[in-house]
Amino acid sequence: MTRKNLGRTTLAALPFVLAFLVDLILFLVLKDRLPTRLASHFDASGDVNGHVDRTTYLLVTAPVLPVLGALWVLVVVRGKVYGRAHRLLIGGGWAVAAFLQYVLGATLIVNLDAPDGGAADGFPMWHLAVAFGAAALAGGVGLLLARRVPAPEDPRAGKNPADRERIALADGEVAGWARITGSRWLSLGTLALVAAGAVLGYAVNWLAAAPLFLLALPAVTFCRPQVTVDRRGLTVSGLLPWPRVQVPLERIEAADSREVDAIAEFGGWGYRVRPGRTGFIVRSGEAIVARQTGGREFAVTVEDSATGAALLNTLVDRNRAGR
Repeated sequence: MTRKNLGRTTLAALPFVLAFLVDLILFLVLKDRLPTRLASHFDASGDVNGHVDRTTYLLVTAPVLPVLGALWVLVVVRGKVYGRAHRLLIGGGWAVAAFLQYVLGATLIVNLDAPDGGAADGFPMWHLAVAFGAAALAGGVGLLLARRVPAPEDPRAGKNPADRERIALADGEVAGWARITGSRWLSLGTLALVAAGAVLGYAVNWLAAAPLFLLALPAVTFCRPQVTVDRRGLTVSGLLPWPRVQVPLERIEAADSREVDAIAEFGGWGYRVRPGRTGFIVRSGEAIVARQTGGREFAVTVEDSATGAALLNTLVDRNRAGR
């Protein structure tokens, strides 16, 4: 690991390590004053609606910060996030760690010296305001510290848009490109959601199954999406006319074909929004990546992405020339 990567890893992991240690120390210090059964879940008004014993509480909450920290480090170090977006990602990690630590700590505080069953007075909502304040303060500290470690440089930043591949078209010639994309796991996941909804509806009631069917609807629509490049720009559409994702030509600076990592760069599959980039990601692999005029990227994983990106560059040039 290079010295720069070590610094980035340390900055990304540090807030979660500190938050975990503070929460663990707080639990050990207050353990003798906590009831056997803690109030651990609260409704929107702060009233208690769930309890758990102390051991279970520790086993459930203890891994939250370390696991989230490990995922955050993975995205910071392996994710292709550059410049200001990289610093925002580190600052965001500090904010998230501070927010979670305060909420977990406040949960212990409201249970102090309470009768068995804990927190008879509930969870005062002002704790959330303080948690957001702590998150804002910690996020600011994270941003300041991130300035001391050079952010990774975008290897494509210096590439001249004129050097990117294009497809030669004669004056007045019209061209378009389209491909169906998708993944086996996305289709299987969609079928699993529909099956789970059907079983729950039959066994319990159809109202309880409604959330699963609502989740399945966009999954069914986009389990085999179509990616199109034409005079309208770059479009991703599903089985239905709406919703669809479209980046018009006038908002595109240039396009590339490159390999993307679904987990490291986008944190998963589906329609993903990350600092500095948005994507429709159905798998890891080749993708059309359109750099927009504001610097933000839009990526869509699809086969034959080199042809789609080359045609998109040609159409962007035509649009700029007013042809």
